[in-house]
Amino acid sequence: MRLERLVVRGFRNLEALDCAVPADGAALLGPNGQGKTNLLEAIYYPVLFRSLRGGTDAEVTAFGGSGFQVSAAVAAEAAPLVLSATYQTAGKRKRITVDGADTPRLSDAAGRWTAVAFLPSDVGLASGPAAERRQYLDRMLSLADRGYLRALTRYRAALTQRNSALRQQRPDMVDAFDAPLSDAGAAVVARRLAWLERAGPRFAAELEALGETAHGVLRYHGSVALADRAEWRQALGQARTRDSARGLTTVGPHRDDLTIEVGGRELRTFGSTGQQRSAAIALKLVELETLTEARSIQPALLLDDVFAELDGERQRRLAARLVRPDVRQVFITAPRLDELPASVHLPRWQVSAGKVSA
Repeated sequence: MRLERLVVRGFRNLEALDCAVPADGAALLGPNGQGKTNLLEAIYYPVLFRSLRGGTDAEVTAFGGSGFQVSAAVAAEAAPLVLSATYQTAGKRKRITVDGADTPRLSDAAGRWTAVAFLPSDVGLASGPAAERRQYLDRMLSLADRGYLRALTRYRAALTQRNSALRQQRPDMVDAFDAPLSDAGAAVVARRLAWLERAGPRFAAELEALGETAHGVLRYHGSVALADRAEWRQALGQARTRDSARGLTTVGPHRDDLTIEVGGRELRTFGSTGQQRSAAIALKLVELETLTEARSIQPALLLDDVFAELDGERQRRLAARLVRPDVRQVFITAPRLDELPASVHLPRWQVSAGKVSA
C-alpha cells in the first residue's frame, strides 16, 4: 500500500497542490519555515483525518481561508482507494469520503491507509511525561487492532461517566459504571501487555541497530493484574475513598506508563540527548513493524528532520535501516541535500514559501 497522488488545497501555508507521488517517497528540501513539515502533515492527514501535530481543523486551515481539502489516492492490493477530507470554517463542517462516498463514522475511514510519522517533538516519547507514551500506545494499537479501538472507546466513555458521578458525589452512579469500566479496562491492559511481549525484543534490536551499545528495555508501569477483569473489583474498592476525595478515577490504564530503560537506567532521567532521540526513533520503527504485521501492509514512513542531532555513525545506521525492503515509501525533510546521508536516494521535492516543486 502506498500513496500515489496527493491533492492539497487551503492547508496551512501550502500552495494548491495536485501531483503524482513517487513510489519510493521523496526527500523534502528547503530552509526552515517554508512548509516542509506542513507538507508531511498534509500527507499524514488521511491516516486519522486529524493533524499529526495536534492542531484543530481550524488551525490547519490557511490563514484567512474558508477551509481546506486533502485527498490521497492510495494503491492497495485489494483495490485502489481515494480518501478525502473537506473542511469548511463556516459552521466547522468536515466531510470525509472514501472513493467519493460519505462515511457515517470516522472509524470507517481512519486507518484505511497507514503511515508512521516522526517529528522532532516525538523525542518526548523518551524524555517527556507518561501521557505522551500512552498516546503512542493508544494511537498505534487502535490502528493495528480494531478490538483495541473498541475497548478503548468503551473505556473512555465509562471513565468519563464514572468521573462525573464521583464529582457529583453519586455513589450509586459510580457503582453503575464500575462494571463497564472493568470490562473495557481489562481488555485495554491485556492488549497492551500482549503487544509489549512482542515489542520489547524488537525495541532492543532497533536501538542496537541505531548504534546504541547498552541494552534497551521496555516495561509496563501499572497494575498488570488489571488485565484480569476479576481484579478490578478489589482495585476500585481500595481506591474508592481516594477517588471520591479527588473526584476522579485513580486506577486504570489511563494512568499507566511505558517506561524505557537503557543500560539498566531509566532513559527519561538518565539518558543523553542522543540516546533519547535514538530511543524515540526506535519506538517509531517498532510502530512500523507492529502495523506491518497486524495489517499485512507496509505503512509509509514520514520523518521530519530525523537526522538532526545524531552523530555520523547513527545517521549512517538509520539511513541503512530506511532502505530495508519492509519500508516501502519514505518521506524525509531536510534543510539541504547535503544534510541527508549519501545512502538516502529519494526523488527530491523542493519546498519554498509553501510551493512544492519536483
